[in-house]
Amino acid sequence: MKEKTKILIIEDDHYISKFVDVSLTKQKYDVLIGKNATEGLFLFSSYAPNIVILDLGLPDRDGMELISEIKNLSDTPVIVVSARGLEKEKIVALDAGAFDYITKPFHMGELLARIRVAERIMLKIRLASPQELIYHCDWLLVDFEKRLVFVNDNEIHLTPYEYKLLCIMIANRGKVLTYNYIVKELWGYEHGATENVRVFMSHLRRKIEQDLSEPRFILTEVGVGYRWNDA
Repeated sequence: MKEKTKILIIEDDHYISKFVDVSLTKQKYDVLIGKNATEGLFLFSSYAPNIVILDLGLPDRDGMELISEIKNLSDTPVIVVSARGLEKEKIVALDAGAFDYITKPFHMGELLARIRVAERIMLKIRLASPQELIYHCDWLLVDFEKRLVFVNDNEIHLTPYEYKLLCIMIANRGKVLTYNYIVKELWGYEHGATENVRVFMSHLRRKIEQDLSEPRFILTEVGVGYRWNDA
């Protein structure tokens, strides 16, 4: 029998947590609820959930702090569900390590879709070898050992930065990567010219995508960054 995905909801609004709980339970998820940061961290440490749904506006601590604490403990995906809809808040949460961000009010169908994406990503990580040597999806193949990239079985040339950017995106597949995160991974510092990221991403897209009007792999999260899609 397939083991149920265990989801921890950290939310102080009883009506929202109850609504999400009922909806997830109907979808055969195993649900835990923490009504504040302290209780949420206790449940996280005690039951090792597969996914965390986190509200930022908690009564005892700011949810932003919890993202970092959870990420220091494990790679469990944290999906932020918050009334803080400002672009800056989203970027801060994603930079802190959140897997995804949904703004209240939200449709349950959207949350379920984000949960399914997190499940698929975590499954791929578990099934992958400790050191992934080959990445293959649709027409794209990347041989990490030989540092070769193929599109429709034809080898393509990537500059060192384009290749590094491709590796960063694939290693974080499914996750929204902010401009600041990509800058830090590419050049080693946290803040820099995001325009350079856009230029490199544009060049990479032209080399690996078949239809630039409807990209298969590199999706833009407007105002925030990019997401690698291979679902």
